[in-house]
Amino acid sequence: MANALITSAILKHYSSSLTSSSVDEKSANIHSHEIVPLTIFDKATHDCHEDVYLVFKPPMPSNEVLKDALSKVLVYYPHLAGRFVTDNLGRTCIILNNAGVRITETYIPTTLAEQLPFDASKDGSHLIPSVKGVEELCQVQLNRYKCSGLVLGFTAHHRVADGQSILGSFFVSWSRMVRGLTIELAPYHDRYAISQPRNPPRVEFEHGSIEFQKSTINLDNTVVFSSSSVETVIVNYSVEFINKIKDMVSNNQDQRYSTFVCLLSHVWKKVTQARGLGLEESSQVRIAVNGRQRISEPAVPMEYFGNLVLWAYPRLKVKELVNESCAYIAKSIRDEVNRVNDRYFKSFIDFGATILQSGGDSDESDELQQTTPEFGSSLCPNLEADSWLRFQVQDIDFGSGGPCAIFPPSIPFEGLVVFIPAGTEDGGVDVKLTLFSEHARLFKKIAHFVDGKLTPTEIAF
Repeated sequence: MANALITSAILKHYSSSLTSSSVDEKSANIHSHEIVPLTIFDKATHDCHEDVYLVFKPPMPSNEVLKDALSKVLVYYPHLAGRFVTDNLGRTCIILNNAGVRITETYIPTTLAEQLPFDASKDGSHLIPSVKGVEELCQVQLNRYKCSGLVLGFTAHHRVADGQSILGSFFVSWSRMVRGLTIELAPYHDRYAISQPRNPPRVEFEHGSIEFQKSTINLDNTVVFSSSSVETVIVNYSVEFINKIKDMVSNNQDQRYSTFVCLLSHVWKKVTQARGLGLEESSQVRIAVNGRQRISEPAVPMEYFGNLVLWAYPRLKVKELVNESCAYIAKSIRDEVNRVNDRYFKSFIDFGATILQSGGDSDESDELQQTTPEFGSSLCPNLEADSWLRFQVQDIDFGSGGPCAIFPPSIPFEGLVVFIPAGTEDGGVDVKLTLFSEHARLFKKIAHFVDGKLTPTEIAF
């Protein structure tokens, strides 16, 4: 059902709250119009806006209450209200000029209950602001239903902040502000301190060909597809099913794996079977690794606001994925993730510093192109797996409990798999993935099979 536009306006942070007792002085002590250069972590991620929507059942606070709290919480998160600029060294920076976020309000003349559960295969673009040609780094869309339920659409440029910063910090802080509470963990904004190299710098890995490649090199090893040739599906894995996979994977106390690793081993196997790949082909998964949990001396606070993610690349032959156990696959995943450790992150920081030094007055890193997948392309036979399982989703409570659903509404490329906490009372995990339509059809049939010997030939029915 179409939603009716009520208003669209720019919302700036609540400047008078700088003197309010509800705002911590240290957190708000960021100079107006300060220019913040992007870090090497910011430059390694997607150069685009990322979107998400969160679904809240009624009752929900009014739009005015939500907007008032948002204007106050933006004092803590001035980067979201800033804009991109280029400094006199030619570097892309964020200027903290309080140019504001765009907030759009719509009304949908039906109840939220009539729309639930949302169909992942249907277009959800009407629930989020358009990012085409916008200069705002952050946008919010409040989609209000006649029952007072709310779908909160959100976009932010990925080079401003990662998922931990947005879902694990910003949204939690905003919801606490709505409830009249103080912010428990104020965001940490010292990007300069986070990016300090060792003395002397020691680049120990080939970051110029792992996280980056020269822009003159053709990165397009993927296949561009039409939207009609792919299908997005959501598969729910119950707590009972997850525990069954964990029992299969974690067969002794010395090999305990996270829910994400256990489920990924299962999903990787099933997607490989559904794709019908040749047994001698190889498949790899690109997995985000949070530096907040890896960097030591000095340790990085979890409330760091920005990008602090690198990637692990476990790789196996198709015959291994098809014939070996989930425990075998999970060990491969864990071993590769463990390699992206403190040493690796510090080498990457040193790489960023070396690029800056070698570029003189111009930032040579601008000649580097990130190796993130191109939108509108296919990763087959590979995957990218993003986990939202450790984000404090249920702490995003505007007064009536956490969201009953949370989704990235658009999947930008074939082969992206997102693991999301299920919003149902039974819990579990929702896995949202986009595959070519014929592969998606087969995957749905075998998504809950736990036998490890099913071959591509046997499932081609």
